[in-house]
Amino acid sequence: MNEPVNAPQSDARKPLVIGHRGAAGEAPENTLASFLLAAEQGADAVELDIHLSADGKLVVCHDATVDRTSDGRGTIHRMSGDELKRLDAGSWFSAAYAGERIPFLDEVFEALPAHMLINVEIKHSYGRQIEPKLIELMRRMNRVETVIVSSFEHKSLLHLKRLAPDVKIGLLYSSDFVDHPAVAQTTGVPVYSLHPNFRHIGKEDIQASVRAGLAVYPYTINEEIDMRQAIEAGASGIITDFPARLRTLVDA
Repeated sequence: MNEPVNAPQSDARKPLVIGHRGAAGEAPENTLASFLLAAEQGADAVELDIHLSADGKLVVCHDATVDRTSDGRGTIHRMSGDELKRLDAGSWFSAAYAGERIPFLDEVFEALPAHMLINVEIKHSYGRQIEPKLIELMRRMNRVETVIVSSFEHKSLLHLKRLAPDVKIGLLYSSDFVDHPAVAQTTGVPVYSLHPNFRHIGKEDIQASVRAGLAVYPYTINEEIDMRQAIEAGASGIITDFPARLRTLVDA
């Protein structure tokens, strides 16, 4: 039922370096500045989160509101794209990023190299509105092959996969299941990857999942000791706020 692991890697023994919300440890998360910094630091991929604005824009932001990561207040789904674009999404992190804006997903697709892998996390389905919009954008911008769509809402991924069987989906979760590969089988559709909380998956689980044809991308690993353990365990990729730190370890 599972698709073969074919995410781009220069060396099958090395995990992908995946920048969490870009390079969120060193730049304001989920901004173009953060994604470009991750690319500059040698990340193979970036992870980001999307919501739907009131006028149907795919908005890159982790929270359902803009309160924490901008100078504004409000719920994204009740705000227009124009309203969102007026907000400063950088000053909260550092004065050096003052004026940074909340990006739309098409802007991220445009800004990053065409070959770069992008992990798009659906935060909420919005009544099954977000899935067809995401598929349309991926096709229009030729990003089907270089995007993995993940979510904690597995029913949203199932809906997405039924609409577009060629889209890669990844299951997000934070549980230490008895049988991690079996979780993918419960969906009834081909699953590309598992995205577990790194504290809830061990070496044997990772290796069993990879043998089952699944990529394994644990999140969010920031400490060197944990990075080394994930590398040694055979993780397909590692999601981190510090891609430069991980890049150094992987290359070593």
